[in-house]
This record gives sequence, C-alpha cells and structure tokens, in this order.
Amino acid sequence: MEEVDVDPPITNIPAVGDGKHMGFAWGPGDILVYETQHKASGTSRSGSSFIHEVRKDEDIYSPILRKLFNESHHIFVGLQTIKEDLPSKTKKPQFVSISKNYRSVIRACMEELQQAAISTKDAEEATRYGNQVSILLATELIWNLCEVLFIDAAPAGSLLLHLLDWVRLHKADVYEKAREVLQSESPAEHKDFWDVVVSYVLQGKLEEARQMLTKQANRQPAAKNMYKLMDSLLSKMPFYNPAGTQTLTEFDVKWRHWHEEVDRCLQDNSFASNHHLELICKILLGDEDTLLECKELLSTWYHFLVTRLLFCHPTVKPTELHYYAQSCLTMFLDLRSAPEALDSILLAAFEFDIHQVIKDCSIALNNWWFVAHLTDLLDHCKLLQSHNLHFGSNLREFLLLEYASGLFTHHSLWQLAVDYFDHCPEFGRVYLELQIERVPLDTERKALKVLRICEQRQMSEQVRSICKIMAMRALRNNRLGSALSWSIRAKDAAFATLISERFLQDYCANGTFSDLDLIDNLGPAMLLSDRLTFLGKYREFHKLYGEKRFSEAAKLLLSLMTAKIAPRSFWMTLLTDALPLLEQKEVIFSAEQTYELMFCLGELTSSMSTTAPGTDRPMQEEDIEQTKVELLRLALARNLAMAIVKEGTIET
Repeated sequence: MEEVDVDPPITNIPAVGDGKHMGFAWGPGDILVYETQHKASGTSRSGSSFIHEVRKDEDIYSPILRKLFNESHHIFVGLQTIKEDLPSKTKKPQFVSISKNYRSVIRACMEELQQAAISTKDAEEATRYGNQVSILLATELIWNLCEVLFIDAAPAGSLLLHLLDWVRLHKADVYEKAREVLQSESPAEHKDFWDVVVSYVLQGKLEEARQMLTKQANRQPAAKNMYKLMDSLLSKMPFYNPAGTQTLTEFDVKWRHWHEEVDRCLQDNSFASNHHLELICKILLGDEDTLLECKELLSTWYHFLVTRLLFCHPTVKPTELHYYAQSCLTMFLDLRSAPEALDSILLAAFEFDIHQVIKDCSIALNNWWFVAHLTDLLDHCKLLQSHNLHFGSNLREFLLLEYASGLFTHHSLWQLAVDYFDHCPEFGRVYLELQIERVPLDTERKALKVLRICEQRQMSEQVRSICKIMAMRALRNNRLGSALSWSIRAKDAAFATLISERFLQDYCANGTFSDLDLIDNLGPAMLLSDRLTFLGKYREFHKLYGEKRFSEAAKLLLSLMTAKIAPRSFWMTLLTDALPLLEQKEVIFSAEQTYELMFCLGELTSSMSTTAPGTDRPMQEEDIEQTKVELLRLALARNLAMAIVKEGTIET
C-alpha cells in the first residue's frame, strides 16, 4: 500500500443496527476506506476491520504503464526544446516524428501488457491486463487519426493514403488469418481463403489479393480467363503518388477511366459464373450494399468509411471528410445501437473539432496522460491558440497541471511531474510549491532530491521547510551532525544555536566532540549564530592545542571569553582548559592576558555566589567547583608572577 503523506481528516459514518462504522481518510491521491467497531457501554466486540484503498488513478501503480509515463516524459521534454522561431516547414516533420514516438511508446506498452495477460495464471489479473490493452488500443487509434488529420495535415490525394495506413495498422487480424491459410495443406480450399482475399481488397492491399487469387486460378484452369481479367483490373487500379509528377487532376481522370472499365466488366457479366469474383468486382466499384454485406470483415464503421473513400472518392478533401464519416456511421450502425464513446471521438476528429476530441477523451479515458500529451503537441503545432479557459490558464496548461498533479501522488513518478510543472508558465510554479510540500521525506536521500529540485528553482521557503523537518528528525534521533548540517542549509539561526548547545553539552558530559569533520569544515557557515561561531572556534582551540601551537591557542581561548562569544555557563570549562597552558614551563599567557583571565574568573565566582537559593546544586558538585576555582587562582597567580618577571627581564 502506498503511503498517505499527510495527516488527512477522518470522517466516521455510522451504519444502522450492528454498531459498525465506516471511516474515510483522505490523502492527496487516494482514499482509505475502513470499517470500525462501535463499542457500546458495557459490551465489547471481537473481530477485525478491513481497510480498502480507493485510488483516483490506478494506472500509475501498474509497473508496465509506468514505462509509458517514463518514456513519454523524455519525449515531452524534447518537444519543449523545439524553437518557436523555426519556419513551419522545418517544424512539421519534427512534430510528426514526435507524434510517432509517442505512438511507438503506446504500442510497446500494449505489447508488453498482451504478453503479461497471456503469461499470468490469475484470471482477474488477466482481465485487468486485457482492459488496459483495450484502452491503449483505442488511445493509439485516436492519436494516429489526430496525427493524420491535424499534425501531418495531409492534403487531398495523400489524405486517403494516410487513412489506408491508419486502418491497416489497426485492422491487422487479416495477416494472421492469411498466415493460417497459406500454411495449410491446400490454401485455395481453406474455409477462410475468400475472406482473406476480400479483406485484402477492402484494405486496398491489391498486390496481396492478386497473389492469393493466383492459387485459386491454378486450381481452376477452366476459369483461367476470368481470373486473368480480375488480375488485370486489380493491377490497373491507380494509386496517387505524392512524390510523383502526376497532378491530382490527372490522377482523377486516370482513376475514372479505370472505374468505368470495372463497371463495364460488371455490366457484361464477366464474373457472373463466380460469385466471389463478382463480389470483388462490386467492391472495386464501391457499391454500398455490397460493402455493407462485408460488415463482419470490415468490423468498424471507420474501416467502412476508408474503403468507401478508396473505391468511390479517392481524391477526397479534408473538408469533405465529416460528411462521409457521418453517413458511414449512420449506415454501418444498426438503428437500435447508439454510437459508443470511441465512435463519437473519431467522428469529432473527422469533423476537425479538436476541442471536442479533447473533451470527449477527458471524459472517456481513465487518466490524463493522453489528453495532456496530445494537447501539448497540438498546442506546439499552433492548433489551439484561440482556446483559452475562463480562469486564466489555457487548455494545454490546465491538462498538464492535472496530469502532473496525479503523478505527484506516486512515490517515484513525482520526479517526472516537476518537468511538467516547469513548462506551465502561468500556474506551474504555484502547483509545484504546493505539491512538493506533500512529498513524504522518508529517507535522507529522498529529502536531498526534493531539496535539489527546490534549490534549482530558488524555492527558498520550501528549502527552509525541508531542512527544518530533516533537522528536527535528525535531532530526535540524536544525530547531531546531520541536524546541524540541515539547520545550516535552512539558514535557521535559532535551530543552529539549539544544536550547538547540544554539541557543547555532549562535550561537557563526554569530554569529546562528535562529528568532527563537520565542525572542522564549518567555514563561513559558523557565522550563522553566535553559539555556532563559538562551537567552531572552540573546536579550533582544541586543534591548535593538539598541534602544540600554545600561544595561538591561548590567544583564541581568551578572545572567546573577552569578546562575550562564549556563553557564561561555559566559562568554567574554558578556564579549566586554560589550566594546562598556565602550568607550562614556558610562559604562555602574558601579564595582561593573565589579568583578563583573573577578571573573567572573578566575574564567574561572583555570579556563582549570587545564585538563587532555589537553584542550589548538590554539595559534592559545589566542592568540585570550589576546588577548580582554587586551582585556577593558584595557577593564575603563579603565571602572573612568572609573566611579570619575564616581561621585566626583557624590558631591562
């Protein structure tokens, strides 16, 4: 179960009769639903409660679909780098290539889901995989059509060729059926032979249909001339070549001549003795009744549409598509059956109503991935410029914000969402600031990732918040070095002071510092607070003493007290640290420095004698303190005498 990273409000709804309750815990992307037991007075119930997790977007928890999100993220980021000032002729091939990349990612995930559905032994899991495959199939079908109509924007002539490729890609079962037929002992006698031939013709794959018909012709020598005539008609059918020198008008004239020849063959009853060839001849003429008889082979109204255009209107213009699409949908569907969501979306695309396509997809599909990425691509193609939403953000940004917000509920995909927010100029920053605070900082590594994101974007408030949270957590776990490091990053002087105090207390208790590497390398960070400055300088004193640089150590120790950097409560420790220096054979402290030490000791003993009665310490502790004071006085007096003699001798 994924973590809910905030403390959500809990709503208890009492059930009737048996004392059970239903509770809801609302998280950023999930809802926890649980059953509770109501304990009546004087009674108790036994039994366990069930917790159910209701997820807003189940797809982000699928390991296979996570690949879709990850791969498409790279494509999205690459799309944002295309320069606006490039000429449209240069950008169009790039946009088409990016669209194909998106589709290839969809197909790769679809194939992996199909394999997973086949290999799993769990029926429920296989059903779930199957549903996801169906959704991705529909998604790729819609995207491909949008690519043909909106992004590539193929003109008359080329348009039909693109639509044929579209249908062939999404009606590929004919290839599997053809393989079965051809691998049989006698392909021409196979029960599906003619279905394969007719399917090839319906998809405009006339070369493949001719190859199949040769097998039947070899089997029927008496009908050889009839098959030869059909082969001639199929071979003569003209297809427009956008790269060629032929104009669209010349192609249209050539196609009409071919169409008239097919019609003459039908009128002459050239295929009357073979109903299969006669059926193919009628299809080549684009006879609507014949095409509708092939409903099972066409299977969808949009396949019917493309086949009808192929054999009746090969030079169809983009602006005429909506008329043919609507009539084909009406003819193909039974009067009793209403169009499904997919039909409405495809019809809206054929009507070139981009916004209706996006709206219907937003309602029909189970997540924001498709509409967010398609809208972003269409926006880069300058096809959505006129459509702004009432609340200030355009359609592209709104959908990207919704998609990215969904990603932020996942424990790892939230990192992808950051780039989506970055490319939403109006509200992306605000959304990121709100969402980044909800990321659970489970580990220090994750916290550093979040922190790096915030620092790169100058999100100072979020940086301070993250550092404070991690510093407090480290302090609770008694990891003082980590806590100090986080408080320095947060530039939190008060917290740095608190942790410095803990370091000093630990030193007083144990006689050693923990996390020496950190303290030794504080650098300018020690200036964050007085107590941190003292901690750094005090550690520096110990290093100087360890290196036997006694004069520098003595000077630093004295400055810590005289400059009031050291807390008064730590003066006795500092004076005690001075004892070994005072007892050296060589005079370390000058007479003036010794006087200053005596003054500090006097101030300290004065404050100790005026301590409030309620704060009296144990007798043993007082005796120890008094002994220290006496030793210090003696050492200071002896050092003063030696310093005066030494200084007097030098002056003489």
